[in-house]
Amino acid sequence: MRILITGACGFVGSTLAHALAQAGAGHELHGLDNFIRPGSESNRSGLKALGVKLHHGDIRAASDLESLPPVDFVIDAAANPSVLAGVDGKTSSRQLVEHNLTGTVNMLEFCKQHRAGFILLSTSRVYSIPPLADLPVIAVNGAFQPGGGALPAGLSVSGVTEAFATAAPVSLYGATKLASEALALEYGATFNLPVFVNRCGVLAGPGQFGRADQGIFSYWLNSYLRRRPLRYIGFDGQGHQVRDCLHPRDLLPLLDRQMNAGAIPGDHRLINCSGGAPSALSLRQLSAWCEQRFGPHVVGSDPQPRPFDIPWMVLDSAKAERIWDWKPATPARSILDEIAAHAEANPAWLEFSAPF
Repeated sequence: MRILITGACGFVGSTLAHALAQAGAGHELHGLDNFIRPGSESNRSGLKALGVKLHHGDIRAASDLESLPPVDFVIDAAANPSVLAGVDGKTSSRQLVEHNLTGTVNMLEFCKQHRAGFILLSTSRVYSIPPLADLPVIAVNGAFQPGGGALPAGLSVSGVTEAFATAAPVSLYGATKLASEALALEYGATFNLPVFVNRCGVLAGPGQFGRADQGIFSYWLNSYLRRRPLRYIGFDGQGHQVRDCLHPRDLLPLLDRQMNAGAIPGDHRLINCSGGAPSALSLRQLSAWCEQRFGPHVVGSDPQPRPFDIPWMVLDSAKAERIWDWKPATPARSILDEIAAHAEANPAWLEFSAPF
């Protein structure tokens, strides 16, 4: 099978490209990247050594796609992944839309031209913020968990399901991904293309680039190891807010089954995929893990809330397990061990990979 991965030299794209190449399935792998992200250039040589054919191009520019070879499937891992994008003063709202929505449209047109399938790696941040921000939670062992009141529809202690509300506001970032999902599914139905939308939890692993809003687990471990200033922001400054984590390589069995699927019902084409409740950690628990690994480090407190922040975000992937027989394979502690080993081996990683 001929497969094109967009954002191939980013953290997620390169991890998937490595996993696909090393699986030995005989795929012809192509990667597309614009190399504007610090750190992405470092992934080029490793991918080339594995036989991945890399193409320099920007999904925002339709003309950059004209020289790409036809493929059977596109895995779209190119995006601005920050929930603060467009409002943090570092990127404009127009740039965010161009990256995350216009780029999707261009790739869907590419798929239409070549009769290729399309897999969109989406996000948990498409779910509506107000009911999540107002979620009744209690702190147990240094971490929030749902409790103390009625839970909104589509949410349980196992996590947020695909039935949870996606009404605005979801952040500008979430809106671009939600719009991309809708367009992808419409292109699939209109032009009879195999299209899948995978809403991922926090993707984490070694080699993830160094920004808190784009990879909190990697950023926290690298910063803690270097004794950089860290703060628990919002929620009384106690660090009880919780996220789950997923290693990108664990997506490979799911992607393989999707790319080889025959006719399936339309409601099977959109799923959550994450580490779920077993992989969920609060920042306070993450700091405790770091203290055991790296020694003590004082973490500050800032109770002032940030835009779009929520106390507890865990995805329920039961639908993915039911339909695709998929479950994450890498426990959270193993992901943290891998990140820590990479951080210890790369002492300048934050400076090397952070864009600002």
